[in-house]
Amino acid sequence: MLLKLEHFFDRISDFTGWIAAGLMFALLINVFYDAIMRYFFRTGSIALQEMEWHIFSVIFLFGISYALKEDGHVRVDILYDRFSPKWKALVNIAGTCFFLIPLAALIINGSIWYVHEAYTMNEISGDPGGLTHRYLIKAIIPLSFVFLIISAAGFILHNIRRYRGLDAPSEHPVEDNVV
Repeated sequence: MLLKLEHFFDRISDFTGWIAAGLMFALLINVFYDAIMRYFFRTGSIALQEMEWHIFSVIFLFGISYALKEDGHVRVDILYDRFSPKWKALVNIAGTCFFLIPLAALIINGSIWYVHEAYTMNEISGDPGGLTHRYLIKAIIPLSFVFLIISAAGFILHNIRRYRGLDAPSEHPVEDNVV
């Protein structure tokens, strides 16, 4: 049962990873087009430049949950590397329960009013020719942290299995994540 639940959470995290990967391609096209227009045709678009920032933000925010799922996040390895697999699993579970999930919940709670205010004000870019509907990009903040909590649940379940000895940790986790 726990394995099925973990796979369900992992599929959601994979979905955020696919979105981030697709947006990387969209960002590449956007930057390429914007640079060609600016340097060869002497014309540019404020909206395209703002779109670059917004796409990058979504890539980063959605990539967080995928990085957690893939165990590609940053941790202090001075002590962690010397721990046994059971202790590593306990550290991961405790860190996720006591730090990651409360912080993500705090960010969700603190950013919902931010999105609501942008929506009710019909906030737009301060630059002429900039993007409208700023609430859409601001809505990515709480949404991405909801995805992070879902990914954290899968991470906890994975580490419970690792603690119970049902899932052997890889010998070289950094090298396994390199594509």
